[in-house]
Amino acid sequence: MELSLDMIQSMALAVLILMAGMVLRKRVGVLEHFCIPAPVIGGVIFAILALILKQTGLLAFNFDVTLQKVFMTAFFTTVGFTASFKLLKKGGKQVMVFLGLAIALVVLQDMVGVGLAKVFHINPLIGLSTGSVPMTGGHGTSGAYAPEFEALGATGASAVAMASATFGLIMGSCIGGPLGKRLIEKHNLLDGEGHDHLDPASMDVKEEATLLSSSAFLMGACQIILAMGLGTLISMVLSKTGLIFPPYIGAMFAAAIFRNISDMTGSFQIKSKEIDVIGDTSLSVFLAMAMMNLKLWQLSSLAGSMMVMLIAQTVLMIVFAYYVTFNVMGRDYDAAVMACGHCGFGMGATPNAIANMSTLTQKYRMAPVAFFILPLVGSLFIDFFNATIITFFMGLFA
Repeated sequence: MELSLDMIQSMALAVLILMAGMVLRKRVGVLEHFCIPAPVIGGVIFAILALILKQTGLLAFNFDVTLQKVFMTAFFTTVGFTASFKLLKKGGKQVMVFLGLAIALVVLQDMVGVGLAKVFHINPLIGLSTGSVPMTGGHGTSGAYAPEFEALGATGASAVAMASATFGLIMGSCIGGPLGKRLIEKHNLLDGEGHDHLDPASMDVKEEATLLSSSAFLMGACQIILAMGLGTLISMVLSKTGLIFPPYIGAMFAAAIFRNISDMTGSFQIKSKEIDVIGDTSLSVFLAMAMMNLKLWQLSSLAGSMMVMLIAQTVLMIVFAYYVTFNVMGRDYDAAVMACGHCGFGMGATPNAIANMSTLTQKYRMAPVAFFILPLVGSLFIDFFNATIITFFMGLFA
């Protein structure tokens, strides 16, 4: 028996799954501790239920995921609005250096994923599904790119990417604290006051808290829609290069153009607060729709090789944070805290990085430079560069 849902019914089911995940996350402490997204919690439970129903021959689901693409494009458009090069420049040399390290890690994650896929004679796009797509990108990027990989013949890419993203969230939270503690104690970094090269008082880039208004919210929605529309034209131009780009990449570039024109000219204001709200909402709904459509039965042939790939990504993160991030960022206390945080967002998400650093600094002392640099790079810039690099690798192996 097959149950087919149209696009409205599919969206409504995704919202129910999202709400169920939100309730479970509040009630189960370990889910809250590791910052597991609510759509992932509800989506995994539904995917397991769908697996049981299919394997027993009772019921199979067929979803119309048309609206998933709309929410996906809207979310990545909001990512483009964060790519402010003026803000990046304001952060100083250390922000640029750490961004460079984050980009280098993205490239290495994809190289490891593709390289191991070739060793196991697996589609390289499956390798990318264990690389920077789920690691630095997290569940949002996984939900966006994995369907593109599957369309290019990488069967099971969605399930691999989502499972890898969940693995990364947990491991990134587990390895960060011990790594930072080891660096601090091995190098006796508490003997001095550190080397804070930036003035924390001058580094506040957050907007003042304001109430959302209907007119401002409407303007934010209009800016997103205009960027999405212009993005279709940019995507048409990009397609002429012969490379394969996901449908939202043009919208993300269009939003970045809008943001930087606004920064440079001041002729109009980007409604960042409202855009963030719309982006968070779009991400949650699109991710719930992506999760509920997982086909877990496609993972059976990948289990062993996938675990080797994920262990390799964990080792890469530990080695990179310990030997590269710490040394390049100055070998001081703040550098150790940044190495700890890098494990969080290099394998999960920026909230994981903040949680890692908060736990570490509660044990020792504050690290104002680290708490400025890492959130700025992790939440504003790395998604933009990660998407560009993933698109490049996808074009190579499509």
